[in-house]
Amino acid sequence: MNEKQDIGSLFDRISRTYDRLNHLLSLNIDRRWRYRAVSSLAKLAADEQLLDVAVGTADLTLEVLRQGKAQHVVGIDLSEQMMKIGQEKIKKRGYELSVSLKKENAQHMSFADNSFAAVTCAFGVRNFADLDAGLREMTRVLRPGGQMVILEFSYPENKVIAALYDFYFTHILPLIGKMLSHDKTAYTYLNRSVKSFIWGQQMCDKLSEVGLSNVGYKTLTFGIATIYMGEKRG
Repeated sequence: MNEKQDIGSLFDRISRTYDRLNHLLSLNIDRRWRYRAVSSLAKLAADEQLLDVAVGTADLTLEVLRQGKAQHVVGIDLSEQMMKIGQEKIKKRGYELSVSLKKENAQHMSFADNSFAAVTCAFGVRNFADLDAGLREMTRVLRPGGQMVILEFSYPENKVIAALYDFYFTHILPLIGKMLSHDKTAYTYLNRSVKSFIWGQQMCDKLSEVGLSNVGYKTLTFGIATIYMGEKRG
């Protein structure tokens, strides 16, 4: 079976340790990455909504609200357990009225065309079973002129850093992930999914193909993560 076809249950299994492991394995740098991604968004008007695809435990959504980039966020994900934890965090921070979470497949969304003024996705697009279909759907529900911001893992171009990163990603990260999450496959999947995914100009080309203009990207932390940006053509 294709692992990505069952991605919701994979994240359900590791939901309780996901945040702790994320911050531990990235040495808390993932918080800075989300801050940078959200900083690239323009502030939305009060009557405009932002869609956060693969919302997970709502870290990016909470950063959007913290920075005041949107007054209302709709978050979708296939993992109900991840969203359950996200809802707990949203309630704890007093944002219950500002966020709506819904179980949806990003490749087949129920929303009407041009529903959102901005669309974001953090560390989710590489998990799409069909990347092209997911990106087309994200573009479809984005209004003309609206922003799309994607934060995703990538690979360093520096050969020395890439070698160190690859060793960590191949040997250290799966071991720690298995020990703390008690899941044998989740963090080996993470390793494989990042290694097999596209990044840089290849990803920008995909975004242009689905209907975005002014497409660009910024690498973070030696290229370990990348922010992709674009606007829907009118």
